[in-house]
Formats: sequence, structure tokens, C-alpha cells
Amino acid sequence: MKILLFGKNGQVGWELQRALGVLGELVALDRHSSDVCGDLGNLKGLAETVRRLRPRVIVNAAAYTAVDKAESEPELALTLNALAPGVLAREAAVLGALLVHYSTDYVFEGNGQRPWTEADAVAPLNTYGRTKLEGERLIQAACSQHLIFRTSWIYAARGGNFAKTMLRLACERERLTVIDDQVGAPTGADLLADVTAHALRHVLRHPQDAGLYHLAASGETSWHGYAKYVIAQAEKAPNAIKMVAKSVDAVATGAFPTPARRPHNSRLDTTKLQSTFDLTLPPWQSGVARMLEEVLKPAV
Repeated sequence: MKILLFGKNGQVGWELQRALGVLGELVALDRHSSDVCGDLGNLKGLAETVRRLRPRVIVNAAAYTAVDKAESEPELALTLNALAPGVLAREAAVLGALLVHYSTDYVFEGNGQRPWTEADAVAPLNTYGRTKLEGERLIQAACSQHLIFRTSWIYAARGGNFAKTMLRLACERERLTVIDDQVGAPTGADLLADVTAHALRHVLRHPQDAGLYHLAASGETSWHGYAKYVIAQAEKAPNAIKMVAKSVDAVATGAFPTPARRPHNSRLDTTKLQSTFDLTLPPWQSGVARMLEEVLKPAV
């Protein structure tokens, strides 16, 4: 089985190379790939790549993720987040291939406290959310054999993330201020990759289970709670770093104005995913703790 992966060097794409590599022949591309086109901005090139390689599975882990910058670059965000996935969906349908794609809780308006289900009405607050929603719709219209995973608050040990930023600031400042009125579940790129591998194998055998799913670690926290957990874990680590922060204070979203509006409720109901694929999603703390162990590991 040939698997074609786009976005190999992103946080999720990097982990997908590990998780998918045991399932078949993996062709992993990024936008700088030279032999064939892996650039989501080149729609014609994307179509030609799929036609040339003829994969059984296409996994799109590439996207425009600069939420605030998308407000000033809506056309680019639309191309990468919607038009390109639409092209992949059309080509997948011609081949009879399965398309795997990642979306976001930002497709919802982000109010209330109940976790969002796949059946809830969508109403994005910003350009990023609108372009990701359009990508979902183009895939659903063009290719019946798809897996779309909506997720939230992605992190990985590789590359930058919220936890690393908090650790750096805790070493530089005595007082940190962190938003406490946005709630979600930090979700590891490794968890996304492992669930993807499990689910795509399942859907290849049971195509009736293709469709849209919510995928996030279990439990919930605010960014403030996330920051406090990260710092507490770092303080008790065997190779603890020296931090000067004496307080981590909670503030409202309005304390940090941004070009793009953020949802207050990023909770995702994963009941459908866990039931369909017979999975138990771990608490967000376990994944973050593992990531911190790797981040804080002393250099050899």
C-alpha cells in the first residue's frame, strides 16, 4: 500500500512519518520537495503529484496555521486550507483513494461550556476557521472516502509550543499572566498520528466508517491551568530548570488583543471516534508530561 503524506516537517507530519511508516510504502513531501510537488500553494502541481504516484491513501498534514496573520492574508489561507484539500479530494475520488485531513475546533463559534459534537452547527469566528471549514466542505463534496479529524491545541516536543514558551518566560519573568477564559484539551501530535494510523487501517477494511470525527486528548483545562501544570512539572523534574517566576496570574482574553477572535470553548466531544474505532483517549496531562520529559532531558 502506498501512502502519500503532505506536510512531513510540521509537528503532526513529523509524527505521522513514524506512525504511518509501518503501514506501507510512505512517500512524505513538504513544500520544498523537488522530484514531485508537495506545495499546497501549487494546485496544478498537487494534482499532478497524486496522478503520478497513485497512492492508496493521501494524508494532508499541511495547512496555513498562522491564525492572526490569516486576517491579512485571507486568499493565501483559503488556497492552503480549502482549495488545496479540495484538489486532493477530487484526485482521491478518481483513484478510489482514502483522504485523511485535519481540521480544527475553530469551525465553531466557541461559546458555552458543552463539548462540541460533529453534528453541532458551525460558525467560525475568524478567517482561519472559515478557511478550514471550507476545506472540510470541499472534501465532503468531492470524496466520500475521507477521514477528517477536528482537533485542538496541538503540541509536540519538536518545534515551538505553548509549554516551551511558558518555561522560557518562567525563567525570565517573576510574574506571568495567562488567559483563563479559553478552555480546551492540549493534544499531542504523537496522539494524532497514532490514532490516524489506527483509524485509516480500520476504514480501509470498513469503508462505511469514513467521515468526520473529533479527536483530542481527554479532560479539559484553560491556558492558565495548562501553564501552571507545565511549570509545576518542570519544577519537580529530576533535571529541573531554574525559574524565577513567583506567580502565574489568570487574566481574561481581552488582556491580550489579537487580530483574530478566539473561541472561549474549544472542548471537543470524542464519543463518536472512541466508539467507532474502539479507542480510549488518554488525559491531556499524560501527553504533556511525556513531552516535558523529552524537552527537559539533558543533552548527551
